[in-house]
Amino acid sequence: MRSAEASGASVTGFGAGKGKADTHRRDDSGLAQVAHPCRPGVSPITIAVALTALLCATLFVIYDTARTFDDARRELAVIGTALASEIAELSPVEAGAVLAASRRRFGTVTRASLLGPDAAAPAPLMASLIVPAEPHGVLALETEQSQAWTGVMQRGGAVFALAGLMTLLASRRRRDMPDLMQRHNFSTLASAIPLGVACWTKAGKLIVCNEQYRNRLQLGQGSMTYQDAVKRLSMGGYIKLINDDDGSRVLELHREDGSCLLIDERPLGHGAFMTLVSDVTEARRADTMLHAIRQEQHLLARRYHEEKLKAEAASRSKTNFLAHLSHDIRTPLNHIIGFAELMRHQTYGPLGDARYADYVQSIKTSGEHLLASFATILDLAELESGQKSLRSEPVAVDEVLDSVLERFRAQATRAGLTFVLDAPCGAVVLGDRLGLVRMVGNIVENALRFTPGGGRITLAAFAARDGVVIEVTDTGIGMDEERLASLSQPFALGDATFTREGVGPGLGISISRAIAELSGGHLAIDSSPTLGTTVAISLPLGAESVRVAA
Repeated sequence: MRSAEASGASVTGFGAGKGKADTHRRDDSGLAQVAHPCRPGVSPITIAVALTALLCATLFVIYDTARTFDDARRELAVIGTALASEIAELSPVEAGAVLAASRRRFGTVTRASLLGPDAAAPAPLMASLIVPAEPHGVLALETEQSQAWTGVMQRGGAVFALAGLMTLLASRRRRDMPDLMQRHNFSTLASAIPLGVACWTKAGKLIVCNEQYRNRLQLGQGSMTYQDAVKRLSMGGYIKLINDDDGSRVLELHREDGSCLLIDERPLGHGAFMTLVSDVTEARRADTMLHAIRQEQHLLARRYHEEKLKAEAASRSKTNFLAHLSHDIRTPLNHIIGFAELMRHQTYGPLGDARYADYVQSIKTSGEHLLASFATILDLAELESGQKSLRSEPVAVDEVLDSVLERFRAQATRAGLTFVLDAPCGAVVLGDRLGLVRMVGNIVENALRFTPGGGRITLAAFAARDGVVIEVTDTGIGMDEERLASLSQPFALGDATFTREGVGPGLGISISRAIAELSGGHLAIDSSPTLGTTVAISLPLGAESVRVAA
């Protein structure tokens, strides 16, 4: 039997013994060739492992890059949907303020801006997203790309370093522990990896680990076994098993300070295995925030659906109620008014006492007033529900104002008021002529009711390139801010302490506002006590006015 020294496998190591035996090889010329005693032979298996590890690392970097930016865009989509629903009912100024604060609310959003419907869409970026945000246009969201690239580069560097580490581990032969040179190479590669890395033998003895592993797991500098590391980890929080299959295992360590570490254990062959530790605290916090946003979004969507169903049911109930009410009230009222008219004319004979004639006139007047009030309520309900449509035709604004002036001129004279119309504007708008006359007439009627004798009511119109503004200004009693705010609701009544003809149902402004909005315009009120009130109605110009302006 050959001795260990004769075979070259002495206590100095198999590789060193083989190199010593090869030192006295001669070439064909007869000269001795001295082989480097520390140059290890590279086996085909090691080359295959190295190429496979590098290929896997490259594929991982490509996949990680795509996944990172896909996750960023998915997160932006959730945030963008939440922001779009939040600013849907806000003015452009208020929406801008909400978007300006989005960076503080959502740490991943570095820029959020609104683009008008006609604005050109920005060039698509890997970490940007365009979300519809009606009626403001579209919402452009961007996130910091440098942070995403930094994470990709760190993980990519870690993967390539791991590929080198696995190549060195695969080059070990016939020994359970690496020699000093391999241990030095392991330590050098492990220290370059930004993750915590530790390699263990089949018996659980530590081969090598880097400082990140010790720092993140808060372990000392002494030697340790795998069992010692697990025992130390369980004392600093609790460990949750995420995945355990095919020899690999993924754990999560949740610490008492709220931090979270991801521990990934993978086999290396010959019973050895590797432990990778990464800090996923921010990722888990982001997942928690996104989960909360999704939950809130689902809750809001469900509430919106429920409220929509309730509103539709209430609208149908109101429509049915008004349809029945229209028949059940209008028909008796018309009978009362008609019979009162017959009695007033004494068609079938005298009434007798002269006082009956006054009573009959009061019955007729009250019935007509009640019928007019009820007709106003029905008109508002039909306008708000969309059952009553308005015509869209060119209407001269001056003709509308002249019609209103002629209608209320005599009433203003009897009340001792000055009712004037400013110079014509010559504008043409698209709308329903009768609806526009009623819209302006309701406002003038309110001005007549609440303007003392000797006051002044001015009717004016001003044309611009993008529309026309109709103003009704009076020198009446005016309103304070509280009463002015209440005018946005139907049935809001004016000050009954001063009114010439009694307070109506409080629907004049509401009907005028509904007609203005159905015509594509807007109604605004400015008032001050003792100074009077100005009601301004803005309407879009018709095609004729646009051609003239051009």
